Amino acid sequence: MTGRHPGGLTPAEEEFRGRVRALLAEDRVRALADEIAAYPPGTEATHLPVHRWLGERGWLAPNWPQEYGGAGLGAAEAAIVTEEMTLAGIPDDVHVLSIDIVGRFLLEVGTEEQKKRHLPALAAGEEIATVLFTEPDAGSDLSALRTTARRDGDGWRLYGRKIYNMKSQYGEVALCAARTTESPVAMHGITLFLLPLRSPGVHVEPVPTLCNDRFNLVVIDGVRLTEADVLGEVDNGWALMNDLLQLERTGVDFHAKARRLLDLVTERAAATGRLADPAYALPLAALDARLRAGHAMAWQQVRNLGAGSPDPVGSAMAKWYVTEQIRPVLDLALEVCGLEAALTAWDGAAPDGGVLEAGLRMGPSHRLASGTSEVMLTLIATNGLGLL
Repeated sequence: MTGRHPGGLTPAEEEFRGRVRALLAEDRVRALADEIAAYPPGTEATHLPVHRWLGERGWLAPNWPQEYGGAGLGAAEAAIVTEEMTLAGIPDDVHVLSIDIVGRFLLEVGTEEQKKRHLPALAAGEEIATVLFTEPDAGSDLSALRTTARRDGDGWRLYGRKIYNMKSQYGEVALCAARTTESPVAMHGITLFLLPLRSPGVHVEPVPTLCNDRFNLVVIDGVRLTEADVLGEVDNGWALMNDLLQLERTGVDFHAKARRLLDLVTERAAATGRLADPAYALPLAALDARLRAGHAMAWQQVRNLGAGSPDPVGSAMAKWYVTEQIRPVLDLALEVCGLEAALTAWDGAAPDGGVLEAGLRMGPSHRLASGTSEVMLTLIATNGLGLL
């Protein structure tokens, strides 16, 4: 690409990456990353100081307008922040939920009052937002949700159960999908609400998980909301979810996770002399090539977003391809590092702060998050290839 540095970035974008990387290399950030890596079981990252440090510069949500706490930059700068945070070992769950999902919904369809109420606090790293879509009997099929919003005077009463959500025990607000109209068409009649999580009638219970951060079961028992809490149009939630959730699927975040793991495995191979052995060097080189290809696919989607021309099929392809590389990376980690790769940071003897062990536990989730691999393949087959 003419005028771009290697990797496809403009000089201004390269300079921005350098500034973000310099901040994340500061002693205070490295000390925080080491502390997070050594968290004991049951402890998870929440309101992190590094989010506030990024927010002070408008970098936590750099593509948001300055009036809402951003820096007025573009999709490329947002992708750079996502990549650099992941490569620096900063957990991304709060950032993805608060900025990439809830923040994006608010920017696209929120009222001015809703934007002013939530966006500056989210961009400053002072408020956590989460998502309440999945239900015990709905799974990946959001059209099957049964949480209901019943008319109550000039407002609504919400009743239902949501599961497998994260950070609800810490969040201030949740983007909640509920059925407002019964219809023979399952996708019709769903509305999105901004649910204050600390309201009477919201009960958050932990769900056991192999990951460092817990899942939650959220029971919503008659919480009253007003029209001011409706996001978008009543009964139009399915269209909003279908359109806007596709925009989070660039694959950039998943690529960064896979890249961090592969770089650690390569460093271990070099330190132990195994990098000179073709039995290890050739698979490492092959995976490096695959990740470079995945990076190019992901960044093509970033460029599409920046140009205002999102490609749902291309995004599904990038997300599927990148997440499918994490499993062979972890398999190779066990071959290169042996049983040391399974040592947890909690016992104090794990190499690289237990990052590989955490990857082994959480790796399968990458094929589920942001749309399962099966859902991505179905989208590619139907919308892309017209096969079904």
